[in-house]
Amino acid sequence: MKLGATDFVAKPWQNEKLIATLSSAVQLSQSRAETKALKSTNKALVKAASGTFSQQLLGDSPAMQQVQNMIEMTAPTDANVLILGENGTGKELVARAIHHRSERADNVFMSVDLGAVSESLFESELFGHKKGAFTGANEDRVGRFQAANGGTLFLDEIGNLPLHLQAKLLTVLEQRQVTPLGSNQIVPIDVRVVAATNVDKQKLNDESHFRQDLLFRLNTVEIPLPALRDRPQDIASIAEFYIEQYGKKYNKPHLSLTTEANLAITQYSWPGNVRALRHAIERAVVLCQQDELSADAFQLDQTLVMAKPKEQPIINDEQELNLEKVEKSTIELALKKHRFNISHAAKELGLTRAALYRRMEKHGI
Repeated sequence: MKLGATDFVAKPWQNEKLIATLSSAVQLSQSRAETKALKSTNKALVKAASGTFSQQLLGDSPAMQQVQNMIEMTAPTDANVLILGENGTGKELVARAIHHRSERADNVFMSVDLGAVSESLFESELFGHKKGAFTGANEDRVGRFQAANGGTLFLDEIGNLPLHLQAKLLTVLEQRQVTPLGSNQIVPIDVRVVAATNVDKQKLNDESHFRQDLLFRLNTVEIPLPALRDRPQDIASIAEFYIEQYGKKYNKPHLSLTTEANLAITQYSWPGNVRALRHAIERAVVLCQQDELSADAFQLDQTLVMAKPKEQPIINDEQELNLEKVEKSTIELALKKHRFNISHAAKELGLTRAALYRRMEKHGI
């Protein structure tokens, strides 16, 4: 038995007992084979999922280098991570990069869009349920926390979660265990949580909108992602990457940007960030009939073109140097550049939001 025998039969044996023993041995062997096959399949799925995205975060700007450094320092640990950034900045890509550079890389990475989960199904979706727990529960279901056990659970749009559901999530994160709906059995979990939100940090710090104890639990490490308009030096290289990808996909391998197109996309504010740039490039590649993509192929909204930096004027004796007018002009330029986003304009000007508001009121802006 110690060497691997399933069972033994003593002489003299009864035929019925012998048949039952042999049947059990065959079933056990089949179960072991199925388990081995399932493990192999799971490893293959994890490996396949790892290859479905580019592990390279595109861009060499100082802002992206800082993000890469944060990933390198954070990934080997088991600390919870909160990723902040606008829609389309690549929050899930950062979460996947953290997972694939961690010690949990051989286990599952599971993504949950909390913005798409209804309040009534929140507990069932995340914690699971037993058959008959509620109307429509026709079978047992494993929740996302259990399914991601041993791996990483990515909770996207965490900032949109209602307060009463935030409390349930906090309890699970603190106790590291879940209780499926309709069950009294507690299930321990071993999951690393990476969360993300496009909600402004000021709003996250508002107790009436987001529980601060949950925020402290989630943001052991906080990684802010820059908007694409804040790193325009990366736009050209990102565009080249996706032109090559979509050129292969649509059998147009020799595409390039015209000088005018390169200038146009670099000066565009890209409100949808990298996602919007990627979609614009795919559309341009599909519609192009030549080897060069012109500026017109991107169909850019001219009202979203960022203000061009002006050359430093030559100061002469007749030029008016009124500090008040210079300050007002600078504030107006920053506001137009960031489409009157107070937070971004204040950041570029080196002011707090309150200070910017005071100066706007002072100059009647």
